[in-house]
Amino acid sequence: MIQSEIAIRPPLPRALHIIRAAHLGMCFGVQDAIALAHAQARSRPLTILGDLVHNETVLADLRARGIRIENRADDVATATVMITAHGASDLALRAIQDRGLRVLQATCPLVHYAHRAVKSLARDNFHPVIVGLREHVEVRGLTQDLAEFDIVLTEEDVLQLAPQPRFGIAAQTTQPIDRVRHLVGLIGRRFPHSEIRFIDTVCQPTKQRQSAAVEMARQADVVIVIGGAHSNNTRELAATCARFCSRVHQVANAREVQPGWLLDAETVGITAGTSTPDHVIDEVELRLRNLAGPSPHWQPQNQAL
Repeated sequence: MIQSEIAIRPPLPRALHIIRAAHLGMCFGVQDAIALAHAQARSRPLTILGDLVHNETVLADLRARGIRIENRADDVATATVMITAHGASDLALRAIQDRGLRVLQATCPLVHYAHRAVKSLARDNFHPVIVGLREHVEVRGLTQDLAEFDIVLTEEDVLQLAPQPRFGIAAQTTQPIDRVRHLVGLIGRRFPHSEIRFIDTVCQPTKQRQSAAVEMARQADVVIVIGGAHSNNTRELAATCARFCSRVHQVANAREVQPGWLLDAETVGITAGTSTPDHVIDEVELRLRNLAGPSPHWQPQNQAL
């Protein structure tokens, strides 16, 4: 009789260990950009030229506050327009100002640094090479003022480079630094007689999140990467985690977390892109805990920047 009762008793919720990467979520540049948009919207009609950040939760909140988002300057119907955290070229800024619009810059200071680095390379007669995504808004901003340049992201791209006496290399701020250094080394080996100058423009928050993601993924059976579908740094975090954990899932919010992902998992790791709000991270963790059996003592954590 005792054996029968044991056999039909429902299994207790298994213990699921959830760990967060030491660095994850919104960086200071994104936080400052959002705060500036909120403050401006309280005092005047505001249009943001392009997505302020690549996160639909953030963009939906901006629209709910009456902020307009347009992709073309010709479609701006307010007197004030904001440049996104990804920055813009001088050429693009002048075109907006020539329309008589008031320009506010929410450009991340570390993106401004990348702009200055690229300009200094061109000024010193180095052929600029940018490591990054060709169609990314930040890369367009970094290159639009240049007379000539190349963009590389893969070894195949490096093989397509024409010889130059001097190469000046910088990077999109959200590129993994390991990739950037690898491509810099490859350019140097391919052109051993060229002068190579590399300025490290990968931002510190990206480096912190990448290294913390590696440490976390090494310990996890499953990794959940939280961020917008169009967020490059979120995709890069997922790709990095996949090198150390075979079960990696990228989600935009808690609703996308599937119970089947947790089968046979004892440890689940969480990381998040630099435009992911804290409350979205908390909601994903709470869903994970509810799927495994909620703990009455759980409280949302504070993210490290």
